[in-house]
Amino acid sequence: MIIVVSGPGGVGKGTVVARLVDRDPNLWLSRSWTTRAPRLGESDTAYSFVDADTFKAHVAENGFLEWAEFLGNLYGSPYPQAEAGSDVVLEIDVQGASHVLERVPDAVLIFLEAPSRAIQEQRLRGRGDSDELVAQRLAKSDQEADAARELCAHVVVNGRLDDAVAEIEGIIAEARSARS
Repeated sequence: MIIVVSGPGGVGKGTVVARLVDRDPNLWLSRSWTTRAPRLGESDTAYSFVDADTFKAHVAENGFLEWAEFLGNLYGSPYPQAEAGSDVVLEIDVQGASHVLERVPDAVLIFLEAPSRAIQEQRLRGRGDSDELVAQRLAKSDQEADAARELCAHVVVNGRLDDAVAEIEGIIAEARSARS
């Protein structure tokens, strides 16, 4: 099963997904590729950071399940190489979620939102995004929310981390049950 956790910047996708994967040994996190530079303090395992030529060569080789350009950078999810019996988790943007759904119609789509615009902005600033990037990401947020709802994604508000994780665990359990 493929589980897609998407949402705009600053909603806590990385934190929620890390907690999910830590708590469920049957989840396997796919590491996305990006051409953007790592943020200050960001783990070098957050993404596979590559240059544009390397990324484009992988696109030409049909090496991505999905890929997209977002705010001037390229992002992509390689085809999953999970162990048998594992469910794959993709932490990607809504555009990528749409592309995954085209290729994997039974993927479980989960859209994560911040509890408010102010908290989302605070989270973006807290991770070191520039004023310009914060404004760009906030402007894209409403479009991403509308697109996610059109995809019929489950919507989870990440106000309290443990509550958001528990809600997503319930969505995953329901999807697993429906498949068995």
